[in-house]
Parts: sequence; C-alpha cells; structure tokens
Amino acid sequence: MTKNEQEEKILLTFLETLGYNYQAGVSDEVEKMNAVFLEKYRDDIEQADAEIADGDYVKQADVEKLFRQRRKVF
Repeated sequence: MTKNEQEEKILLTFLETLGYNYQAGVSDEVEKMNAVFLEKYRDDIEQADAEIADGDYVKQADVEKLFRQRRKVF
C-alpha cells in the first residue's frame, strides 16, 4: 500500500523499469485477480511457444559449453 499518489507513481515507474506489468486498482475479488493472472500467464506461454517455434531459444548444451569456456578464462 502506498501512502500517497506521488509514492504510487514512483513505485509504478520502478516496477515498469524491471519489466513488471503492475496494475493499480485491481479488485480484491479473488476471481478477478485469478482471471487477470491466468490471462497474463496464458499470454506468456503463447509468446514463449511462438519464440520457440521461430527458433528463438538457447540449447542446454550451448549454455553448458559457454560456462565451461568462461571458467577457462577466469
């Protein structure tokens, strides 16, 4: 809970810089909150599926290779 409108604006700006899609004034009703969460979750899954289908992902073997190479440098 914020104490005033200016504090809320600062908090919203901070959350936006971190990539959070915070929404002020979301109703306390559990069903509405769950619906908002599920819609966002579904959108995130669909976006991830589209990225994978487009080949926009990193293979586990490539990540492990990168870590091995980094350890040699340090």
